[in-house]
Amino acid sequence: MTSLGSIQTSSVELAEKLQTEAEYFRRNARRMRYPKFRCQHLFVGTGVIEAGCKTVIGSRCKQSGMFWTVRGVNAILALRCSQFNGRFEHYWETRQVA
Repeated sequence: MTSLGSIQTSSVELAEKLQTEAEYFRRNARRMRYPKFRCQHLFVGTGVIEAGCKTVIGSRCKQSGMFWTVRGVNAILALRCSQFNGRFEHYWETRQVA
């Protein structure tokens, strides 16, 4: 962060871009504590989330010829998520009778 802000350039446009980038890193430094997150066994990339979306959402909701309303897809995804995370029975126990 300090390095970006200390780069000398005669280009005003480049200097502004460097300041913008340096400020971004300053504002988001607490979100970029990757070594700490890894020590806590947290994922720091998007691959796990993307794979989860593909497994839970894509394989069920993106099949050929399917069309979903927002309400319908939210309902089916709630069921699928509860099934995958082992809370399927709890999901049904907490549902209100329609």
